Amino acid sequence: MTWDSNFALEILPQILQALALTILITFLGTAIAMLLGLLLAILRRSRRRLVSLPAHALVEFVRDTPLLVQLYFLYFVILPDLRLSFSALVTGIIGIGINYSAYTAEVYRAGIEGVPRGQWEAARALNFSPGRVWTSVVLPQAIPKVIPALGNYLIAMFKDTPILASIGVVEMLQRAELIGSETFRYLEPMTLVGGLFLLLSYPSSRLLARLEARFGRAY
Repeated sequence: MTWDSNFALEILPQILQALALTILITFLGTAIAMLLGLLLAILRRSRRRLVSLPAHALVEFVRDTPLLVQLYFLYFVILPDLRLSFSALVTGIIGIGINYSAYTAEVYRAGIEGVPRGQWEAARALNFSPGRVWTSVVLPQAIPKVIPALGNYLIAMFKDTPILASIGVVEMLQRAELIGSETFRYLEPMTLVGGLFLLLSYPSSRLLARLEARFGRAY
């Protein structure tokens, strides 16, 4: 099969439309992962075992099971049992966000544990409330240190979005497969998809390398 530039230009709008959906999934999933991951990291440090143990169990369960299984279980088992009717797109965003929250929780935990113990003791000596200790002392020191690692998960999530096709989300790769099955030409759509993944992932990785160098020097 030879490359057909006219055909590639013809299908490019469809691929770009699917790319917009892929980017939407990535950013919304990342927002869930960052917020839920931070919450899990804080809960795991609770002195109350009824709080810390469930958070720890959830993180370990999610990290030890495949994303594909989690998506199937969420879409075909949990939501129907709860009588909730979410679209495949919404379910996929929630599923991939929860999956990555387990990994971001560990990143946050490493950053939090890197805050010097004296900072915690000084905040308590000043009679700061627990909420103020976290928001004014701990998190401002912990989060900048882990920004590069969190950014790496954003790129990884972007590359994992094709898994959502398993529950019917027509993202970029799935769109390319549909075009190929309809036209019996796979070279152009798959090449375009691969090129777009590279076009977005490589500059992002270079930006993260700069952030890592910057925050590495600062901290």
